[in-house]
Amino acid sequence: MQTPSYYWGTGRRKNALARVRVRPGDGKILVNERVVEDYFPRSSWQSHALEPLKVAGIEGKVDVFVRTSGGGLTGQSGAVRLGIARALLKLNPELRPVLKKAGMLTRDPRMVERKKFGLKGARGRYQYSKR
Repeated sequence: MQTPSYYWGTGRRKNALARVRVRPGDGKILVNERVVEDYFPRSSWQSHALEPLKVAGIEGKVDVFVRTSGGGLTGQSGAVRLGIARALLKLNPELRPVLKKAGMLTRDPRMVERKKFGLKGARGRYQYSKR
């Protein structure tokens, strides 16, 4: 059986979705066909999204191609992080204990609470006036 040319991983956070492809290579990283520095202008977003590569110790050894949509850039960087971690797991199953210990394989379950009727937001109320 031949090895696949890409290893896939899907990441989600809030309303963001990231479909990640990883292959052995020279460290090229593209997000929506743009360089990471262009797509995630804040360094915190960049470091958060690429954290699994650093934890696994394979920065510069794999090419990463990401298609992300939905939500904002914070959610997307979190989705990319989970997608990369899952794809790396398929690439090399021995990375599981390292990624698991760093909390990279857990999907963040927090979602935005819905707005309630008669209120300003999920919990915000209009100011009470006695008279």
